Amino acid sequence: MNAIREKMTKSHHYKSTVSWKGNQGKGTLDYGAYSRDHDISIEGKPVLPGSSDANFRGDKSRYTPEDLLVASLSGCHMLWYLHLCAINCVVVVDYIDHAVGEMLENQDGSGQFTKVALHPRVTVTEPGMVEKAKSLHHDAHRMCFIARSVNFPLSHEPEITCYEKA
Repeated sequence: MNAIREKMTKSHHYKSTVSWKGNQGKGTLDYGAYSRDHDISIEGKPVLPGSSDANFRGDKSRYTPEDLLVASLSGCHMLWYLHLCAINCVVVVDYIDHAVGEMLENQDGSGQFTKVALHPRVTVTEPGMVEKAKSLHHDAHRMCFIARSVNFPLSHEPEITCYEKA
């Protein structure tokens, strides 16, 4: 029975509601007649204000789908990384990632991401943990649900430092 259970896959489902808030009285009569503003709602969670990129007539103070894709890759990597550190006795006391994505816009207006680079800066408690902490980024990349779902290169360039006790 355990051998069968190990081969089974689980299905997880995620729901969100995206509501356009940009009808300024004329709908989509022309390209400039409407706002790109929308709300992203997920039951039981705060609403995220969304828009398109400012380059596409969006509101730069709102989250864009492109922002959220890069943040999703960064967040998924971090969560797997912290899990792997915990089960491998690597004590992380600080983690920050300045992720950067690049999207190429084509002449016809379509586009696609060409790469995303993660730049995690990790602090561990002991010098002896540094090499293992660095190597676990590879495993986190391999396990990340979002990274496994994209069709463009995703790199990770970690920097590991040791916590200096006062």
